[in-house]
Amino acid sequence: MISPNAKEIFIQGITHDGRSFRPSDWAERLAGVMCSFRPGGAYPGSHLSYSPWCIPTTINGVKCVVVNRALRDAEPMAWDFCVNFAKDNNLQVAEACLVPDPADTPPPPKKT
Repeated sequence: MISPNAKEIFIQGITHDGRSFRPSDWAERLAGVMCSFRPGGAYPGSHLSYSPWCIPTTINGVKCVVVNRALRDAEPMAWDFCVNFAKDNNLQVAEACLVPDPADTPPPPKKT
């Protein structure tokens, strides 16, 4: 189950039993299906680029699709489609949340 505070999920091209998911272009296909779901909605030519909410990538040699929570907020059915794609194909999913940059973290109070 995906936690409610996850900012992004990483659908990985590895099944729970460790096999590589096929076809090899699955990440591009999934992201291509999601291309019209974007901030401001679809526009002429938007089918020619990926949505910023659903991006195919490779991490440590593993094909992945990074799905941003903004997709769930804007189009819950599209989010469910991605999540169910991962479940139906027994794919591993990792969650990410934003961690403050140490430079942005205020210093602890001084002891007196």
